[in-house]
Amino acid sequence: MSGQKVLELNNITKRYPGVVALDNVDISFERGKVHCVVGENGAGKSTMAKILTGLYAPDEGTVTIDGEDALRNKKLFEKVAYVPQELDLFSHMTVAENLFIPFSKSGFRNPIVNNRKLFKCAVPYLQKFQITAKPSDLVKDISVSEQQLLQIARATVSEYSEVIMLDEPTTSLGPHEVERLFLVLKQLKKENKAIIFISHKIEEVFALGDEITVMSNGARVANSNIKGTTVPEVLKQIAGYNIDLSKTYYSESVSDDTLLEVENLMGEKFSDISFKLNKGEILGFVGLIGAGRTEIMQTIYGYLPAWEGKVKLQGKPMKLGNVKHSVNNGLIYITEERRSLGIFSALSIKENVTMPLLDQATTGPIISGKKEKVLANKVIKDYDVKTSSINQEIQYLSGGNQQKVIIGRSMLCNPKILIFDEPTKGIDV
Repeated sequence: MSGQKVLELNNITKRYPGVVALDNVDISFERGKVHCVVGENGAGKSTMAKILTGLYAPDEGTVTIDGEDALRNKKLFEKVAYVPQELDLFSHMTVAENLFIPFSKSGFRNPIVNNRKLFKCAVPYLQKFQITAKPSDLVKDISVSEQQLLQIARATVSEYSEVIMLDEPTTSLGPHEVERLFLVLKQLKKENKAIIFISHKIEEVFALGDEITVMSNGARVANSNIKGTTVPEVLKQIAGYNIDLSKTYYSESVSDDTLLEVENLMGEKFSDISFKLNKGEILGFVGLIGAGRTEIMQTIYGYLPAWEGKVKLQGKPMKLGNVKHSVNNGLIYITEERRSLGIFSALSIKENVTMPLLDQATTGPIISGKKEKVLANKVIKDYDVKTSSINQEIQYLSGGNQQKVIIGRSMLCNPKILIFDEPTKGIDV
C-alpha cells in the first residue's frame, strides 16, 4: 500500500573514535515514495546508508523493516537494495553475471547457471536502462558510466528488494542517462517500492523527490514534503547560511602564453584531437557518455597509450605513456574513479596525503613523522576535511571528504596543470 512505512530508524546513534557520526536520528521511508536525503560532506548520510543495509550496527536505537526488528533478524536487510556511490562490480566477470549475482536472489534456483539463459535474461534489463554493452562483455571493458547504470540495474533485479537506496547515482551520467534513470525510478515508485535518493544535486532532488530530509553534523535538521519547501531554504539548511546559486567562477588572469599544446592526438575512443591551454586558463571538456573525454585526458596524462600525435608542455615534448614523467613535470590528473584509482583505501589520511609527496615528507632517507603530520594537517585545514584524526583510514571518510583529500594532496604537488575528471562527484554545495 502506497504511503505505508517499510523502513524506519528510531533514535539511531553511531559513534567513531573522536566523532559522533549519527546523533539520535529518526527517519522513516514509505512505499510508493521517493525520499531524498541531502546534507554536507560528513553530515552522516553514508553512515546512515550502511546502517540501513545492515553493514554497520548502531550503538543505540532500532531499525525496523516491515514492522520487525531488523537488528534481531538480519535477513530482513535483504529487502534493502543499495547502489553505492563508488563502483562495486566484479571487473573480470561479464555484464550479465554482475547483473544477477547473487543468483539465488535473482530467481536462478539451480546452482549451475547456464550462460545462454543468463545472457538472455539480462537483455530486458540492459534495454530498460539503455545500456549498450552486451551481456557477454567483461565489466572492465565497458565505460564508467555504463558500469554505473549496470550497478543501478542490479539493484532492481533482486526479487526480495522492497527498498531501493541510491547514493549519488548520477555523478557519472549524462543528461540522457539521468532522464532514463528517473523514468525507471518513477516506474519502481508505481510498483510500490520505497526509493531513497541520496544526492548533492539539488535540482535533481526537486525534480524527482516526494519528501526530503536534511542531515547536518550527524543529526536530522529538517524534514518536509518537496512541495512544501524551496531550493534556497534547503540550501540554507544544508550549509547553515544563504548560498547564491547565481555566482559564476572563471579565470581572471588568462595569459597569452601557451602552457599545453596537443597536436593530432589519437588513442582509444578518439582521433585527431588538437587544442591549446594557456596559462591561467580553465578549459572545459563536455560530451555525451562514451564521447571519449576521459580517454583523451588519461592519454595526455600517460595512463593510456597514445597511437599518434604529440603533446607539448611549455614547448617541450612530453613522454607519452609515462605517468611518472607527467607528474614530475607538474601535470596532475584527478580521476573520476576515486576508490579504485584515487586512494589507498586501507591506509590513513596521513599516508594518502604523503604517499606521492615523499620528497617533502623525508629527512634524508627516513620518512619524518613530523613532516607527514604537517602536510596532512594542512590538507585537512585548507579543505575542511571532516575527520577525527589524520590517522583515520581514508575508506571511512565520506566520498566528498575523500575527494577533498585527493584535491588537497594534488595541490601540494605544486602542479602546473590540473586535469579534473568529474571533480564534483560526491561534493556538497
